[in-house]
Amino acid sequence: MTTKQIDYCIELAHTLNFSRAADNMFVSQPTFSYQIRLLEAEIGFAVFERSGKGAALTPAGAQFVSFLTGMREDLKRAIEQGQNYSAKYQDSISISMMVRQAVYFLPEAMRLFAETKPEVQITPVFQYENGVESFLRNEVDILFALMEQTKQIPGIRVHELFESHIYLIAQRDDPLAVMNRISEEDLYGRTLMVGGGSPPALKAVQHRLINTGKVDYFNSADHDTTLTNVAAGRGVCLAPGFLNDHSGQFAWIPFDCRETFSCVLCTHREDLRPSLKAFLSTLKKLYSEAVAFPL
Repeated sequence: MTTKQIDYCIELAHTLNFSRAADNMFVSQPTFSYQIRLLEAEIGFAVFERSGKGAALTPAGAQFVSFLTGMREDLKRAIEQGQNYSAKYQDSISISMMVRQAVYFLPEAMRLFAETKPEVQITPVFQYENGVESFLRNEVDILFALMEQTKQIPGIRVHELFESHIYLIAQRDDPLAVMNRISEEDLYGRTLMVGGGSPPALKAVQHRLINTGKVDYFNSADHDTTLTNVAAGRGVCLAPGFLNDHSGQFAWIPFDCRETFSCVLCTHREDLRPSLKAFLSTLKKLYSEAVAFPL
């Protein structure tokens, strides 16, 4: 199956008309029809039903085209990345994280690194749920993780990056927003958003507050849902500082507790490239100099 045949199949699924689809792909209708027949012969089932009125997807064809469309988008991105890489770069380093703000100084590290290593491409990869699995499949070179997670990841080197604290997130006009530090007692009588894939340290704090019997709580599916609920005035929430996007939309107030998050970068044990070591050094230096920066 060629990329041209894939494109023809997807286009015909959109138009359900051989003549129009051929025109849209800038080929003759006989050529277009022949390529569709070749594709169907290769995969062993009919994708389209032909009639005098045009074409219709078969049940198997509808499922096939659905998967084919996603595969074509992935292939397009892979080709574009390859074109970028071959045109300018000699090496590539990818870093996986769940959200952009998790490694806040990444853009600055990329800029500084490019000044000395312009031939090395740094590629951020955002994987909210499957980052560890992708790392284990060697699809990414660096994984942002919490120290507690690294015990479950074999064959790695762990690079300590920064210690992140717990913050209360509230609307900027919330009475708590003017405080310099929040205690457990300050949250009595308030509704706390909980859940949403919270790491163990955060869950421990949430449970401690709930067990006082003086805090109402509301289960929230994930961090984005939680922020939406906070913006809607449904409550407040506690979150790791590494999720702060510093946009100013919400007030992030330090929460008085002993729990913290040890944020690290994982690399593959056998990956000893000098360029990787240099990039890690650039990133770690930025964090070591950010003494007054809230994390």
